Amino acid sequence: MSYQSEAELEKQLINKLSSQGYSYIKLEDYKALENNFRVQLNYINKSILEGVDLSDKEFERILIYLNGKTVYQSAKQLRDQFILDRDNGKQVYINFLNENPENNVYQVTNQVTVQGKYVNRYDVTILINGLPLVQIELKRRGVDINQAINQIDRYRQHSFKELFKYIQIFIVSNGVETRYFANTNEPRIMKSLTFYWTREDNERINILENFSSEFLEKNRLLKMITKYMVINDTDKCLIVMRPYQVYATEALIRQALNTNSNGYIWHTTGSGKTLTSWKCANLLKNEPSIAKVFFLIDRKDLDTQTIEEFNKFEKDCVDNTDDTKVLVKQVKDPNKKLIVTTIQKMAKALNTPKYLEVMNKYKNDKVIFIIDECHRSQFGEMHNQIKRHFVNAQYFGFTGTPRFVENKSQDGRTTADMFQKLLHAYLIKNAIHDHNVLGFSIEYIQTYEGEYDENDETRVEDIDREEVFMADERINMIANHIINHHSLKTRNGKYTSIFAVSSIPQLIKYYDTFKKLKDEGKHNYNIAAVYSYGSNEDLSNKEEHSRDSLERIIKDYNEMFETNFDTNTFSAYNKDISNRLKQKKNPQIDILLVVNMYLTGFDSRPLNTLYVDKNLDWHNLLQAFSRTNRVEKETKPFGNIVCYRNLKKKTDDALKLFSQTDKAEEVLVKDYDYYKDQFEQYAAELYKLASTPQAVDGLMDENDQAKFVIAFRELSKILLILKTFVEFSWEDLELTMTQQSYEDYKSKYLTINDNIRKVKQAEKVSILNDIDFSIEIIQTDKINVAYIMNLLRNIDFTNYEQKEKDINNIYKELDRSDNPELRRKVDLIKQFIGEVVPKMSANDSVDEEYSNFETAQRNKEIEDFAFENKLEPDFIKNSINDYEFTEILDKDKIREGITSDIPYFKKKSLVEKIMEFIINNVTKYQ
Repeated sequence: MSYQSEAELEKQLINKLSSQGYSYIKLEDYKALENNFRVQLNYINKSILEGVDLSDKEFERILIYLNGKTVYQSAKQLRDQFILDRDNGKQVYINFLNENPENNVYQVTNQVTVQGKYVNRYDVTILINGLPLVQIELKRRGVDINQAINQIDRYRQHSFKELFKYIQIFIVSNGVETRYFANTNEPRIMKSLTFYWTREDNERINILENFSSEFLEKNRLLKMITKYMVINDTDKCLIVMRPYQVYATEALIRQALNTNSNGYIWHTTGSGKTLTSWKCANLLKNEPSIAKVFFLIDRKDLDTQTIEEFNKFEKDCVDNTDDTKVLVKQVKDPNKKLIVTTIQKMAKALNTPKYLEVMNKYKNDKVIFIIDECHRSQFGEMHNQIKRHFVNAQYFGFTGTPRFVENKSQDGRTTADMFQKLLHAYLIKNAIHDHNVLGFSIEYIQTYEGEYDENDETRVEDIDREEVFMADERINMIANHIINHHSLKTRNGKYTSIFAVSSIPQLIKYYDTFKKLKDEGKHNYNIAAVYSYGSNEDLSNKEEHSRDSLERIIKDYNEMFETNFDTNTFSAYNKDISNRLKQKKNPQIDILLVVNMYLTGFDSRPLNTLYVDKNLDWHNLLQAFSRTNRVEKETKPFGNIVCYRNLKKKTDDALKLFSQTDKAEEVLVKDYDYYKDQFEQYAAELYKLASTPQAVDGLMDENDQAKFVIAFRELSKILLILKTFVEFSWEDLELTMTQQSYEDYKSKYLTINDNIRKVKQAEKVSILNDIDFSIEIIQTDKINVAYIMNLLRNIDFTNYEQKEKDINNIYKELDRSDNPELRRKVDLIKQFIGEVVPKMSANDSVDEEYSNFETAQRNKEIEDFAFENKLEPDFIKNSINDYEFTEILDKDKIREGITSDIPYFKKKSLVEKIMEFIINNVTKYQ
């Protein structure tokens, strides 16, 4: 029994929004929506219109301006003004949205019917000034939230049109899980770009009631749309900020405006620091009390995608030359309040006497310095110099790996020493939990003979000699190991990789080894290399200068990719490498050899593997590892790290430090045996639905087909992970499932998917339409309610002896379980086994029978409680509905619901009794 249907959830959300100041309006169809927009447009622009409402022709001109645009174009127009030529010849500026919350009209409607390719009805729509800016799709409890996302995908393709293109934010919820995400022109919504809202301490807000109170509070929602969304002019898309980005921005702005103190933001690598820091800089530049905002980056980041990211937010905002005159010219310009420059260029400007007159102009003014990657030593060295000049400056740093006592900078300082206060933290464990970055799968490969103790620090010191690491045998062994396992790690070349080595000579030796193996026909991978060289390096014991080595490497690169680079065009060469590693150019680079480059500040979703043959620790280790953990598609469940040095202790120490935990396991995935066991369990569930691939053809009911799709999808998730391990082989899984059987099941899975497409083309509504056929989130099985239900489904009703064995096994599992949710249902399940199971046959559905039994038991408990206490059963049911939605017990409302005339203290006691019953009932049956 579902005590909260989708319709009830929708009704309670509308009531909640009404209590928050939204006006409910019933809009039957698109024409009604359009008419309402006209009314609100007249209202918010009444002073501009001088009390004369828009005529039909004037409103038509506005609609022509608004309609027929992409999501990106609509977002820009929403934030702009429209110059309207009125019928009387006057020109006026029409506003669609106002940053002042009081100057907007907030409405909510539901079940708007829109005719597009098909007829669709949308659950809940939030209108601001008559425009649909937020769309909410709901599912009842227990339904996969991804079905709501898939439903929005269908709506966007089939019926979202004209004014519905102005939707900025989508929200999906099943009452107990709620996410939000930006509208997009892309054909499919990336589920990795759907976010949970949280409180400032990163506590997730999943209950729809609480989400509505916080995220849909009118001021917060307006800020999200007007301040915390970014229009990306390069990719022509909308970006909505994540909660930790919003809270960090707000904390930094408060610190800048209300104090003269510094501060820093600790957001883990890969969580979007660049966007957050850029948003902070842009908001601060609009503050009258701030004379200039300087955004400082390291010169070496000019060759990375940091500059690309900045230019997406504001075209050509970064001067990537070494000419200090450009910086000075920007400082001199009073209209240029935000300046993006390098730390090195700023230091040079302050050290050059001829520029002092210009630089002194802001010596005593309030200026803001925002420093990207502030853990780097370069800023520490130049900090005092900048501080001496700008006496009223404030400094705000952004880092994914702060300096602590354990990893303090060369001058002995920590990040807190330089920036004082930590304003907001979002750690790697938070990001993994929220699916904003991936965890790591780390393998340590032994590269020499002898005793192997991965925790023995002295072993590292003992063998840390160049002749050992550079030994031909060792280099050959590692190169062959990479070649033999690269396909597994990168899903047959779907992803790219980096190989980090300790020195340029070692890189050259590895490169030559890989080339030799390719010439011998051992592999066909595209392997490239990049490094920075010194002009006057010591040539002792070297056969060639590093630049000469790079020249021949680039020559091979030109032959491989039909390019024309040399060391004189190093920047262009490096840019081409970056694009191929990101798969922006084809063919891609399969393995890129580096020493230090690309190990910080480089983000690439298609990069999933890092091979390591160099010593790393603390921030350098986490920065390097984090190149692999950017969220992409479901086929990338984690970042692969393959270590050819003993980095186990240093890895654990770094992960503990930067997660602020004693458990490094929080950011690591499980081992091979764990996932093998998982595969066996999911295969067993699949066999319950269809014991053979041919049995899938007998699944005539769409509900059964949906169960098969989900079961096979979950099995495939585990197989995807297993295939990344060196130990994997199909022979190892043969007792569970052969490779041929898997492929046969896969063909049935794809057939169902094809059938769904045909159903969609025929406009037939299918429950499978919104089932997620993709592979997304890794799930594990536990001895919980779901596990017991699986055992119940697997009872052999055709064989009495086996049936009794199955039942006895379930009793044992129930008795030994320590799962809290299951413990609350143990008696109920045992009663079901004792009363209902004996009467069942193989033709009966365990799920249906149990659902009916549980519904009857719940109703009986409610009715018995109501009868015993002389209450109406509907009153108790409605109170349960309210509690399931809000997770709040309204004592006053319960007291008012007791209609019988009883003494005060008896009523008080009865209220407490009702509240206790509601909590127990919901806890037991949820």
